[in-house]
Amino acid sequence: MSGVSLQLMARYLSGSRCSPSAVVWSLVGFLLFLHLYSLVSHNGGKGGDVQLHTSHHTLFRELEEVEEETIQIPPPKGKRSPRAAKRRPKRSTTLIDEFLDENSQLRHVFFPDMKTAIDPMNDSGNDSLNYFPGRIWFDTEGNPIQAHGGGILYDESSRTYYWYGEYKDGPTYHAHKKGAARVDIIGVGCYSSKDLWAWKNEGIVLEAEEANETCDLHKSNVLERPKVIYNEKTGKYVMWMHIDDGNYTKAAVGIAISDYPTGPFSYLHSKRPHGFDSRDMTIFKDDDGVAYIIYSSEDNSELHIGPLTEDYLDVTHVVRRILIGQHREAPALFKYQGTYYMITSGCTGWAPNEALAHAAESIMGPWETMGNPCIGGNKMFRQTTFFAQGTYVFPLSGLPGSFIFIADRWNPADLRDSRYVWLPLIVGGPADRPLDYDFGFPVWSRVSIYWHRKWRLPSGWRGLK
Repeated sequence: MSGVSLQLMARYLSGSRCSPSAVVWSLVGFLLFLHLYSLVSHNGGKGGDVQLHTSHHTLFRELEEVEEETIQIPPPKGKRSPRAAKRRPKRSTTLIDEFLDENSQLRHVFFPDMKTAIDPMNDSGNDSLNYFPGRIWFDTEGNPIQAHGGGILYDESSRTYYWYGEYKDGPTYHAHKKGAARVDIIGVGCYSSKDLWAWKNEGIVLEAEEANETCDLHKSNVLERPKVIYNEKTGKYVMWMHIDDGNYTKAAVGIAISDYPTGPFSYLHSKRPHGFDSRDMTIFKDDDGVAYIIYSSEDNSELHIGPLTEDYLDVTHVVRRILIGQHREAPALFKYQGTYYMITSGCTGWAPNEALAHAAESIMGPWETMGNPCIGGNKMFRQTTFFAQGTYVFPLSGLPGSFIFIADRWNPADLRDSRYVWLPLIVGGPADRPLDYDFGFPVWSRVSIYWHRKWRLPSGWRGLK
């Protein structure tokens, strides 16, 4: 829209004798035209968004037809667990209470037993290549995958996917009476795959320290949400993670490096980025090779974001505070058609809560909240992110606007038995919420995470880049 068009509109309004209502409706129509023009110009005027929606309609029709869940809460039977009773002692039982109660009659709904496990080495029939959110997931050796709070790296040189995460195969306990459920640090697990379904255990690539209690990686401390990116300039694989003590007062990030995606990684040090406390965090590598850290800070009341140095081993002096006062954690950031998106969770410990999607034209902000992206299941499923917490969003090569939302279904009674919830995430369709800082709707598309008990990637997906 040119300045000439604005002048013509102003001349028309000033020179006419229209009623006030006619003037108002003229302005509304003009603003709608401006919004339509901005949408076209944002997509380069080539109709890219229309073509993309058509391709989604053909490839993702089944995934967009979400499944509904009807779960009846059974009448009380026996004594409830202290954890569930303490959470809601005087209110009627909810699905969240049932989820947190290890003695619940609905336990099998949230944590199916070993008989239903995903087994890539034995599933040669209709279940082959299918994801079953919440079920136990075996690696190629027949053991449950241990890669919680993690992320996925696609390695160009080996044409292989690597899944890194917390290796929690130890007993769950409480360090003190009011302490959160925890497992001693064992290390960061790594798994490799060619198809994002059958995963080979590559071992623990960053191990805990058994003896030295002053070491960040001593087993009594906390290591969470490891993420790995590759630096083309240095040829190093760089891992960032949340490092804390047993009381969560250290609130720092840790950095480790390796020459190979399968490690071993050498731990360098920990620090508080930009001098602020840091808990749930992630890193994001942009198209231009610049990497960023995003972390919860100020006692989880806001998020901070800033670029890393060229070697990815430190932060720069640049930092921006975002989502101030919104108490969001577990950030998972991704990008599509020049727009940055992020999924976050609320701060409720191991209990599930409502996810929110956010978007920005610049990674440094301003960031706008788009609402709950979850579709399907039932109201409680949507309000609890399908009883899970996001950790990563992975783009599917060859399918623009298509991603996998990767989340953990935490089991605070037995953290080693926490499950994975992988679901299709699609960016497409108009945003359904106006901007907070300006009049009108944003140019970015809405984000949708679709619930399925069973799903698989579309046949049009090529698998490898």
